[in-house]
Amino acid sequence: MEDNDIIRLWQSYTKKLDDNLVLSRENAAAITKLKIHSFLSSMKPYKIFSILVGLAWVAWVDVLIISLFHIANPFFLVSAIMQVLLTKIAIGLYLYQLVLIHQTDVSEPVLNTQHKLARLKSSTIWVARILFLQLPVWTTFYWNKSMLANGNLLLYILQLVVTLFFTILAVWLFNNIRYENRNKKWFGLIFNGQEWNPVIKSIELLHQIADYRIEK
Repeated sequence: MEDNDIIRLWQSYTKKLDDNLVLSRENAAAITKLKIHSFLSSMKPYKIFSILVGLAWVAWVDVLIISLFHIANPFFLVSAIMQVLLTKIAIGLYLYQLVLIHQTDVSEPVLNTQHKLARLKSSTIWVARILFLQLPVWTTFYWNKSMLANGNLLLYILQLVVTLFFTILAVWLFNNIRYENRNKKWFGLIFNGQEWNPVIKSIELLHQIADYRIEK
């Protein structure tokens, strides 16, 4: 066999090998996109359930606020209004997340999908931050004039300590629930399950797709 024949044979073999590698990467990218789609779809039932429960809750609390507005004590009204307002904001974020999930098309450019997943991740963090702001009102809604007028010093101190503790905890969580703290144990206790894991897994898989394209 002449040298030219050997070179042509080698070039042909190299081209086939490159073609097979490209095909393997494309297949791997396609499979990865299907996984991302599956992860995002798995979040929809949880989001829809949370929205329905949230709507039922705020409807009930709104009815209580309106019907008891002229007779309820101010502590209950202020606590209930703050709680239901924060819940409505969280419901709005859940609806926004459903729209993002619906709009996320894994066949579109990777950069577009990355932006949508980043917004989904950010809004998930914001939902938790907002809901934890409710903590103090769960320690004040039952206050009333009779309790304040007829209570003893021990009751006052106990109530003050409980309310102050949950207020500090709520502010601390609001300030510290950030993606930068995702590796901390307390963060993992809050964000674990269908609310968080599918988003993070999708982001990681999307990075793999980007790597496949870089390697081409």
